[in-house]
Amino acid sequence: MQDFENRLRKNFKHISKWARRQKITCFRVYDLDIPSYPLCVDIYGDYVHVAEYKANHSLTDEEHAEWLFGSLQVIATVLEVNLDNVFLKLRERQRGTSQYERFSHDSFGTWVDEFGAKLWVNFTDYLDTGLFLDHRPTRLMVRNESDGKRVLNLFSYTGAFSVQAAMGGAVRVDTIDMSQTYLAWAEKNMAENGFTDASSYKFLREDILQWLPGPLKEYYDIIVFDPPTFSNSKKMKEILDIQRDHAYLIQLCMQALKPDGVMYFSNNFRNFKMDESVANVFKVKDITKQTIPEDFRNQQIHHCFKITK
Repeated sequence: MQDFENRLRKNFKHISKWARRQKITCFRVYDLDIPSYPLCVDIYGDYVHVAEYKANHSLTDEEHAEWLFGSLQVIATVLEVNLDNVFLKLRERQRGTSQYERFSHDSFGTWVDEFGAKLWVNFTDYLDTGLFLDHRPTRLMVRNESDGKRVLNLFSYTGAFSVQAAMGGAVRVDTIDMSQTYLAWAEKNMAENGFTDASSYKFLREDILQWLPGPLKEYYDIIVFDPPTFSNSKKMKEILDIQRDHAYLIQLCMQALKPDGVMYFSNNFRNFKMDESVANVFKVKDITKQTIPEDFRNQQIHHCFKITK
């Protein structure tokens, strides 16, 4: 336990200073650093979200419970938070859309700050909090390029990209997801930051696999396309496999992109390989390294590409 405490304390001292300079209140302080402590520890303002990754071990159930409680006590002590403010999730290999499904009704969340934008996070209802911290640098890229632009956010989740685009001065932001729950969450995030004009900020509930091939209604300067690795949701007519389907979907997205526009395409399939046909038609730049934040030790947390015509 001492090794874990020492590493956590060292990380926290360094990363918390960095976070203050970056003007963010939510960041990762421990990222599976020590194999015998398979945890990810994220700070969200005055609260802490801990994910335990299922691993093979020789502990009995009683020994594991004692180890886990001891780890949480160390986390609370080092990060100087009340143990009641530490929320724990067990992460296993996910199938389909299971990571987005609700599993608690004792809802608790808070507002956090990212580059001056207010974003709502939920610690209890879902496996994830509603904010993917690893995409923070990409959200800042979009924000910095959005002034006067029209932005499309596909598979928008809770709309963090939409908020940052609007904060950057986008004149139009279309936020699309097939989940009414997440669209409402995205609209809540936008409203909290003052973006309530329905003519400028639209929220569309659509099966994106059906919506993309449909007739074009808009052309965009920036498209954010961050699909799940795999989805067999009952709400979708088709099954999504991003390795198999990405070339076709990128082509459809590019049809909606203005000639001088840019698309940011990302996914978290560890073994993802970009289809050569995409690079044969469009300019593709792998910006993965530039988009992995400093507080993440895992350099394979996602893949990210900047695609232009």
